[in-house]
Amino acid sequence: MRAFLVDDEALALKRLSRMLAATGRVSIAGSSTDPVDALETIAEAKPDVLFLDIEMPGMNGFQMLSQLDPQPIVVFTTAYDQYALQAFGVNSVDYLLKPIEAAQLNRALDKIERMRGGVEPRPELRELLERLTAKQAEYPDRIASRTGERVEFVELSRVTHFFASDKLTYAATAAKNYMIDHTIQELEQRLDPRKFIRIHRATLVNIDSVHELHAWFAGRMVLRLKDEKKTELAVSRDRVRALKQRLGI
Repeated sequence: MRAFLVDDEALALKRLSRMLAATGRVSIAGSSTDPVDALETIAEAKPDVLFLDIEMPGMNGFQMLSQLDPQPIVVFTTAYDQYALQAFGVNSVDYLLKPIEAAQLNRALDKIERMRGGVEPRPELRELLERLTAKQAEYPDRIASRTGERVEFVELSRVTHFFASDKLTYAATAAKNYMIDHTIQELEQRLDPRKFIRIHRATLVNIDSVHELHAWFAGRMVLRLKDEKKTELAVSRDRVRALKQRLGI
């Protein structure tokens, strides 16, 4: 089968190309690190399958896919499993979580071959995209903070980050910290992943509030916010790659 690869990380493209070549089942029809430029190339190449990154600067994978007509069989790739949970919970299309493993890749190729052979139906991607759009509309734009019998609603655009401390969760704003009746894990599932990303087991940050990112020891990083206090937050080593990808670096 002929495959086209789109990922804004050149190293990720090279690694996936090597893995596909090693299977002996795929020929590479082309690749691109720019989703906008890739649109015309894909239309000309007419690949059997498109390996498409989700989180890319300028245009994400879902936006790019909506502009392709006809649409090839698509295998999404992502370093952020929140997208996978939202988009593919019913296995309507296949996806690979980064770093991609050989077993994952072979599973996806087996599924593609079944689709091409008519053994398994091809997914209706336009229906999936409509479902994703509807899902994004469901995300809240404010969150409740309860103090005794009093409930105050905090606009999420004001929240720089959420943090856990002493078994409680707080929403941090420029004015004050508000106590929230959700764990960090629950907030990660509840909030729009395009706006909030988990950088530590105890911290969820608003992407729009990020000012700087600095290397730290043992593969970790420190993130500095735009607030007046120039708040610094630790980024755990296993979260660094997803954060960099989200910030387009």
